[in-house]
Amino acid sequence: MAESILDRFKEKVEEVKDRSGDGKKVKVGIIGTGWIAEAHVANYLKCPDVEIVAAADLIPGKAEKFCKDNGLEGVRLYPDHKSMIDAEQLDAVSVCTYNRTHAECTIYALEHGVNVLLEKPMCVTLEEAVAICRAEKASGKLLSIGFQPRFDENMKMVKKVVESGELGKVYYIQTGGGRRRGIPTPYGTSFIDDKTAGIGALADIGCYSLDMVLNAIGYPKPLTVTGYTSDFFGKDPVTYPGHPEYADVFSVDDFAAAFIRLEGGVILDFRISWAMNLDTPGDTIILGTKAGLRIPSTECWNGSIGGPLKIYKNIAGEEVETEIPQKHDDVDNFYKKIRLFIDAVKEGGAAPVPSSQIIYNQAIIDGISRSAKLGKEVEIDIPEI
Repeated sequence: MAESILDRFKEKVEEVKDRSGDGKKVKVGIIGTGWIAEAHVANYLKCPDVEIVAAADLIPGKAEKFCKDNGLEGVRLYPDHKSMIDAEQLDAVSVCTYNRTHAECTIYALEHGVNVLLEKPMCVTLEEAVAICRAEKASGKLLSIGFQPRFDENMKMVKKVVESGELGKVYYIQTGGGRRRGIPTPYGTSFIDDKTAGIGALADIGCYSLDMVLNAIGYPKPLTVTGYTSDFFGKDPVTYPGHPEYADVFSVDDFAAAFIRLEGGVILDFRISWAMNLDTPGDTIILGTKAGLRIPSTECWNGSIGGPLKIYKNIAGEEVETEIPQKHDDVDNFYKKIRLFIDAVKEGGAAPVPSSQIIYNQAIIDGISRSAKLGKEVEIDIPEI
């Protein structure tokens, strides 16, 4: 009996179709030339139908060094996103800037007829997310958000299990993850300074954890949030060997937790961490009226799962566990993100990760931040787009 359940999920790994041979070149500009932009460029370079023609960065000399370090020749350089977009005939841009400038750069690109691949998190506040979505709607251009874990074959399996009906009605989800020690300061202070980041672990890796479960259950609308955030480790100079001054700069969260009520009677119990005295805050659990699903955590939230999925249910009065083996895919998830975005730009297709979903993700993050500051539950009100 258990084997018949497993058979339902024995599907081949989906392949990313190669649509690069049609001769059409997509002209791309890079906004923000920090470390995440390196991954964008590396994967754009794997696409023969993409031409990186321009790059912009506010810091003098940074874009020039970036292009040299990444083997980009003949790329025109600009001191900011506006001058680049105004001067170039771009088909698309990757927005790889600080969280605080995501909205500004994305809205300007959309308003000027340029398709956008926006790195996660979508932005900092719900108000910014609404403005982005309204600009997208008015422009008629494509906007996709950079959630590459969604293309992981194991993440897809989580969604398939839920959509199969095997779990019955989902009523409770426990999710989260994080790092025992992993505040991202090897790249300087941009992740930990409120002036640039706006949000810490909650947005940096929490958005991924939220997307994993919200995408699996169809992205129901969030209704209320009771949230908590802390910064005990980020504020401690001992956390930064050689750079104790970072503790004075730290002005975001390094831990967050929340209790979220979703439309349809689903409860979401969430926690995320950059630093804590624990290896993991627990596995992800999806409870349904017919069965439960356990998704093993990873030591450092990396966009996949830490072991085989397990389905728990009763069959003919017996407690049965069914293990779904992990899938392995040779195609990198970041490449899938880039390739699917380019395909959508060329074909006029739908966004691989649409803003209509991620605005709910952002609304939850915003709600957690607001609730933590107020010390009470808050309602989530998403204006009409």
